[in-house]
Amino acid sequence: MRIVMARGAALAATLLLASCVRVRVARTAAQGAAAPDAVRAEVQALLDHGAAAWNAGDLGGFVSDYAPDATFVTPARVVHGRAAIRQLYERRFEPGAQRDSLHFEGLEVDVVGRDALNAIAYYVLMRGDSVTARGPTSLVMRRIGGRWYIAHDHSS
Repeated sequence: MRIVMARGAALAATLLLASCVRVRVARTAAQGAAAPDAVRAEVQALLDHGAAAWNAGDLGGFVSDYAPDATFVTPARVVHGRAAIRQLYERRFEPGAQRDSLHFEGLEVDVVGRDALNAIAYYVLMRGDSVTARGPTSLVMRRIGGRWYIAHDHSS
């Protein structure tokens, strides 16, 4: 009986401590977060940069917005690292390869800390006036050296 009570008390103390830590982390993240409008503008600029690089056929510029250790989820697998993401896209950037025009719509940004955020948007690929593909993209971003990078990309 004593063992059960001791374990119960230990569990209660652990849960109480965990809830206090969680509240403190949430408050610290909120206090350290930049103004949502400013962060949203930075994220929009990053997406616009990526779309401009894509549309110009600049693979290096396109992948430069990914963190060196970024992950990218495809329908078939998870790709690890900027170099592997670059390799994934190389054939689309070969001379003469047809790439539909890219832009993003409906950006939503959730700042979860001074150096971390979640972003959701829709990518839109167009050929002329016709939409050829549209889907959601979910991005986890990290601020490294004062600049936002895509740390995780899941586009469907």
